[in-house]
Amino acid sequence: MKLRHAILPLALACAMPFAAHAERGFTVQDMVKLDRYSSPTLTPDGKTLVYAKRTVNGDLKATSALYARALNGDKVRRLTPEGWNVNSPTMSPDGKTLYFLSAKNGSSQLYSMPLSGGAPVQLTEFALDVDGYKVSPDGKHVAIAAGAYADCKADFACTKKKLDATASNKASGVVYDRLFVRHWDTWGDGRYNRVFVAPLGGKAKLSQATLIGGELAGDIPSKPFGDLSDLAWSPDGKQLAMSIRSGDGKEPWSTNFDIWLVNADGTGAARNLTAANLAWDSGPVFSADGKTLYYKAMKRPGFEADRNALMAMDLASGNTREISPKWDRSVDGITLSADGKTIYTTAGDVGEHPLYAVDIASGGVTELVGDGSVGAFDVAGDQLVFSRNSLKSGDQIFAGGLGGDAVRALTPSASEQVKDVRFGDYEQFTFRGADNDTVHGYVVKPWNYQEGKKYPVAFLIHGGPQGSFGNGWSYRWNPQTYAGQGYAVVMIDFHGSTGYGQAFTDSISGEWGGKPLEDLKKGWAAAQEKYAFIDGDNACALGASYGGYMTNWIAGNWFNRDGSTPFKCLVTHNGVFDTLSMGLVTEELWFTEWEFGGTVWDKRDNYEKFNPARHVGKWKTPTLIVAGQNDFRVPIDQSLSAFTALQRQGIESKLLYFPDENHWVLKPHNSVLWHDTVNAWLKQHLGQ
Repeated sequence: MKLRHAILPLALACAMPFAAHAERGFTVQDMVKLDRYSSPTLTPDGKTLVYAKRTVNGDLKATSALYARALNGDKVRRLTPEGWNVNSPTMSPDGKTLYFLSAKNGSSQLYSMPLSGGAPVQLTEFALDVDGYKVSPDGKHVAIAAGAYADCKADFACTKKKLDATASNKASGVVYDRLFVRHWDTWGDGRYNRVFVAPLGGKAKLSQATLIGGELAGDIPSKPFGDLSDLAWSPDGKQLAMSIRSGDGKEPWSTNFDIWLVNADGTGAARNLTAANLAWDSGPVFSADGKTLYYKAMKRPGFEADRNALMAMDLASGNTREISPKWDRSVDGITLSADGKTIYTTAGDVGEHPLYAVDIASGGVTELVGDGSVGAFDVAGDQLVFSRNSLKSGDQIFAGGLGGDAVRALTPSASEQVKDVRFGDYEQFTFRGADNDTVHGYVVKPWNYQEGKKYPVAFLIHGGPQGSFGNGWSYRWNPQTYAGQGYAVVMIDFHGSTGYGQAFTDSISGEWGGKPLEDLKKGWAAAQEKYAFIDGDNACALGASYGGYMTNWIAGNWFNRDGSTPFKCLVTHNGVFDTLSMGLVTEELWFTEWEFGGTVWDKRDNYEKFNPARHVGKWKTPTLIVAGQNDFRVPIDQSLSAFTALQRQGIESKLLYFPDENHWVLKPHNSVLWHDTVNAWLKQHLGQ
């Protein structure tokens, strides 16, 4: 069963008369103003879709609202009032009530409203923000996630009082005696993400709740990007399964998340279901009869990019089995079919991100929806709704029957929102890379492509490094913003990229400047040979995080035979400059310790082997450095060191510094400045 949408072939698109296309390219101003659609949610009968829509005004201020439409009709109803910002919609078990989070009254709290229409009702009035929630299967209770101090067992006001006392303290110093001192973009304050349970249905706003698994020190959801897909209610509503990494001070070098079973009323001791596996266990889901727990598991401790396998555990015996051991892909999540025989999940695959059906009994895997990147989805009965994006559009919400009937779009694409824009056509290509392996890449044509012309190139290098620049949409590194300036775009999924089998992903560890650089060189040559419109003498290379590491590595290690540089300029966004320093200044130590085979003091030679700082004396390429003050993954010293090295040697360079951004640039006005600065740098050196 494959549900696909047609993509205009690149050759055919190029053959169409230029006059038939729109008159301008895609810009960052277009991008930040696009409506964004998310959170497709079905009523239990599969008849009605609820989704979130984010819009921005002329000052780029965002608001979000919830909408509903019957799947057998075209009428769309706005559900939440004007002036609200809402997120995280879910349906009650009977499909009559919609739950969501909003900070309308000053803090993030849980609200409900009838799906048929009516005013929102505030359900919680906790002293803390509600960070996430999950309603029990019978609709009588709700699990609430909130940040609380360990010694504030069940009193939200206790944590709020401590936070207020810290804020009013005239002394600003903070004493730490363990890691994490800081994580992603936030300094630690001693709180854990904890789970509380409260009854639903009362007339008064909830202000108290019962702490669940209070003896478990650790975050649920995990920081910084976890959510309550790591928490599951048992079918009878009496227990919860939660994925937690022990808060024992070893968190920065441990990926040992375990799934714990706890009573929903707060009584009894928590039981560790996955103690035998010292790697990552996550995403628990109960079978309908409560006898089986499905979950994801990695096998290698300390490796965050290991393959996530689908597992089944018999809760009575504790016996486990891998459901699809021969499927060499890493799954994202678990959604059970109504009959309990199938798991629906997404996974990266050769530059795409499809939706799959996995037969639980046999382990057989069927692709349901391909072409592009499937994100969130929901299943009810024989109905499927999902969000999908591509290199030409942000998330659209689609519907299609699981029996193979045609997919139909329920929300507009990017091209339907900006009708005067022509997007660059794209194509995937392959070549022989390191170890003679098949390596994939994408090329995107400039929006104003004409046969016979050559175009300057933006050579984009993805981060991760276990990541991919595939057939998907990004609001940070979007190839269409370069195609919209008249550049061709080349992207290579070098050794280490995800979606090509776990061995391919593993191959970058210990090889940061080896196989990936070989792939980039060979991919760059292959793209020039295959696509005559690429001007190989007029290109700039751009990358962030590991991609920024690679631009720093390229600066000292990739030269033409005559000693000239292959690129006229470089852009290094929050890139690793000194791998030795990175091994101690980054917060999640498991990352560098896995990638370089151990600690800095035990494996110093490994850290130094592909260290850009060792080759800084050979740098000569003009470089734009971008740095975020609150980036604790690749802290700002890495960017400042690279910029200082450039300036001290008299190499043309600029530094774009954001005092209020982290590893990413997220604020709309900052995003515009980022793109304007980068585009001006490219124009200066490529002459476009």
